[in-house]
Amino acid sequence: MPMSVIVAALYRFTPFPDPAALRAPLARLACGAGVKGTLLLAPEGINGTIAGTRAGIDRVLAHIRGLPGCDGLDWKESTADRMPFGKLKVRLKREIVTMGRPGLDPGGAAGTYVEPADWNALISAPDVAVIDTRNAYEVAIGTFRGAIDPGTDSFGEFPAWWEANRDRLSNRRIAMFCTGGIRCEKSTALLRAEGIEEVFHLKGGILKYLEEVPGDESLWDGACFVFDDRVSVTHGLAEGPHVLCHGCRRPLDPADTVHPDYERGVSCHRCAAATTEAQKAGFRERQRQRDLAAGRG
Repeated sequence: MPMSVIVAALYRFTPFPDPAALRAPLARLACGAGVKGTLLLAPEGINGTIAGTRAGIDRVLAHIRGLPGCDGLDWKESTADRMPFGKLKVRLKREIVTMGRPGLDPGGAAGTYVEPADWNALISAPDVAVIDTRNAYEVAIGTFRGAIDPGTDSFGEFPAWWEANRDRLSNRRIAMFCTGGIRCEKSTALLRAEGIEEVFHLKGGILKYLEEVPGDESLWDGACFVFDDRVSVTHGLAEGPHVLCHGCRRPLDPADTVHPDYERGVSCHRCAAATTEAQKAGFRERQRQRDLAAGRG
């Protein structure tokens, strides 16, 4: 019988005067609960995605809710038929989502939340500009119909993109979305700090929309990239068809895996020419070790 693993994506913007002091107790508890994934701690709060048994996830979430300002923690859950992470990482960062604006406080300054059930009506309005705040490789496998793709390679490029495009967009209402909501907390706060008043963002992100909105009513096309071994999810949060190129960390659809430049765990048609033979040899050894670990369970 396939194992049912709970996957929880979470974040909370709240001041942590000493995030380093929170790291070891959180790591010990999560490790003891058999939970894997990544958790980031910064002076502005906590962010991460973790996976484990129902009991293990509940233990970690209870601990996080006990941290300063985290009693109102919100998270999104889905399931997987296998553990989608190889290990647990609890890291200290300057920002829990890197925009390059560590002084920007989304608390109370972010845009207006829009529930998934109300999202279609908002983004269908003619005076609304819909902006996908994710990276270009995420947008490439799925997005909302009519959404603007900034074409960024990292979230840190978003402020510069907005500055270059604000004149053509600032006379419209702005609706933003991302995977789970955290990038929109910061991007909408940025726009409001620069004087844009009517700014909205999808509550719970794409994941909540795909969970709650039926496929026959959806304005979403494609799959949603996720930062774990499932690679992508679709409506109902079912696992998508994509695999990850471990050479360039980009998602590949089934057609990409029959390209002559594709080698599992090593390269794809986008990155094969960009890596040396020595690097490819290292990737092959890494894939061999992954296969051995998978064989041992």
